[in-house]
Amino acid sequence: MADAVPRLHHLKPYVEYYQDYADKVTGLVSDYPLGTQIIGEEAQKEFIALFGAILRLQNILASFDEFSGSQLLTDRQSQDYRSVYLDLYNEFRRGSESEKEDIHDDVVFEIELIKQVEINVDYILMLVQKYRDERGDGDDKEVRAEISRAVDASPSLRSKKDLIEDFVDSISLDSAVEEEWRTYIAHRQEAELSDIIAAEGLKPEETRQFIDRAFQDGNLRTSGTAIMKVLPPVSRFNKNGAHGTKKRRVVERLTSYFDRFFGLSHRSDS
Repeated sequence: MADAVPRLHHLKPYVEYYQDYADKVTGLVSDYPLGTQIIGEEAQKEFIALFGAILRLQNILASFDEFSGSQLLTDRQSQDYRSVYLDLYNEFRRGSESEKEDIHDDVVFEIELIKQVEINVDYILMLVQKYRDERGDGDDKEVRAEISRAVDASPSLRSKKDLIEDFVDSISLDSAVEEEWRTYIAHRQEAELSDIIAAEGLKPEETRQFIDRAFQDGNLRTSGTAIMKVLPPVSRFNKNGAHGTKKRRVVERLTSYFDRFFGLSHRSDS
């Protein structure tokens, strides 16, 4: 009987957090049903605040054993709501960049909590294998939709969606999916980097070394002398500021390239 006392003390905060979580999920599903557009900035901000609160509560509740199996949103609902949340994050961020301001002070996005439930490439490749196995059986369309939902719900993979969808369209019926993926990504990495090198007149060997180092370090360094080594000769004293403009454009393109392929493969692995 004495053991029940600390047990009750343990359950009290859980019950309080869970009730708050349940109330907020009920409000989410009622006020923002999936498949309907959230109209107006005020409604969007309210959704962001509500879903952010749910993410925080889920993070707290995950530390309690009692929460296992008690989630009120299905995996599919969670993915779809995360997708809406990330769409709004990108929309607010684009608006802030165009206005040269930070994201509104009254809008807080819990992106780090979203990343805690990140979909990784291994999971996507498992779905691709499932899609290939079920192709022609009538269930492949649902698997394809599941791949799209999973990618849209991932902060790191949604920017790579075209790569993943093109790969799904290209897979053969007999070879190993993981092997095809490595070959496919290596080809796309090389093709897109070659396009950047040609378009910007960059030094090929130096650029590839620069990118390889970025993938090894997990970070693309845009300051210092390393980035200067990839640039074609341009006078620093050009009256029109051509050197600075060129450097900024190259940095933007290489940063986008790095973000696009980082985490999918490694150039030197190909």
